[in-house]
Amino acid sequence: MLRDSFSRKDTSVIGRWWWTVDRWSLAAVMIIIMIGLLLSFAASPSVADRLNLGGFFFVKRHLFMIIPAVGIMFAVSLLTPKYLRRMAVLMYVAGIALLIVTLVNGAEVKGARRWISIGSFSIQASEFMKPAFAIVAAWMLSEKLKIARFPGVSLSFALLVIPVCLLLLQPDLGMTIVMVSTWVGQLFIAGIPLFWMGCTVAVGLFGMVGAYCFLPHVARRIDQFLDPSSGDPRHDLYQVTQSLEAFKNGGLLGRGPGEGIVKKHIPDAHADFVFAVAGEEFGMFVCLFIVGLFAFVVVRTFLRVINDQSLFVILATSGVILQFGLQAVINMASTLHIIPTKGMTMPFISYGGSSMVALGIGVGMVLSLTRKRHGMTEVI
Repeated sequence: MLRDSFSRKDTSVIGRWWWTVDRWSLAAVMIIIMIGLLLSFAASPSVADRLNLGGFFFVKRHLFMIIPAVGIMFAVSLLTPKYLRRMAVLMYVAGIALLIVTLVNGAEVKGARRWISIGSFSIQASEFMKPAFAIVAAWMLSEKLKIARFPGVSLSFALLVIPVCLLLLQPDLGMTIVMVSTWVGQLFIAGIPLFWMGCTVAVGLFGMVGAYCFLPHVARRIDQFLDPSSGDPRHDLYQVTQSLEAFKNGGLLGRGPGEGIVKKHIPDAHADFVFAVAGEEFGMFVCLFIVGLFAFVVVRTFLRVINDQSLFVILATSGVILQFGLQAVINMASTLHIIPTKGMTMPFISYGGSSMVALGIGVGMVLSLTRKRHGMTEVI
């Protein structure tokens, strides 16, 4: 219906956007958003009731954040690569400032400062830093290949170190891993010599060992993952144990919408453990469908830019979509106890205001960068 609303001869902004945007990826993302809204209805009322907030408190806020997230995603997808770079630089600078403010005045939760409270809302600055860094790092690395003496690798590394240091002070190891993985992936795609790739991986492993030795909460989670008997099943491993029970109860087809039991006991059923609610109420097949949607968006995005003539477009798109896929994988793997638990939302499905808006920006960047530009007069 919408396809027939625009003629290929339509030269308006919306008309050109419709015929050049990746409509398949856009459709997959919109389905993910709808699934997230459905799971919000399934998972969040029990959490809201426990907190005496009213059954649909989190549902309303989830829906409230979807609207600006989709609007921002559309607006960003209209931008050219030139304006994306400018926007990313501003976001990066603002992100550094907000990370500093978080360390100084952020709300402390479970020994970590990751959020800035503004009235009834909270902002996690690192969520906005992720896509901004991916774009700016891609710009530096692509300029290096254009101008041999340009210190693109060194500058991109410096741009990485600043937010990583601020993140480790919070501390937020999970977000640090996502940002470092993004940079390493971009280096690999840019064609950095294998020797330096090996050195980079070695530094990363050394950093993980350092985190285990000097960050008690990291050591505790890894120890509990390797030896579950070392933790208190009623406290340390409670959510993971309940999550695994949810998947067991759901089986192949699930218990049915609204029939889940475990969500009544998991504190973060609407956020970090929403995948467990999907497993219990809708079963393994729906969970695999969700996994397939994320995989489809990531793989299709890589295939769409793999032959692009602009290295910046390739590196920027790869960096942002790698973050998108890695965030989903970390959330699912934590829920299934494949990796140590890490508080990271599932893109567009978990409850989270700043995460939702930041993801809208990130996906908008991907849709912008993957638009067909044959015959267009955009400046790369």
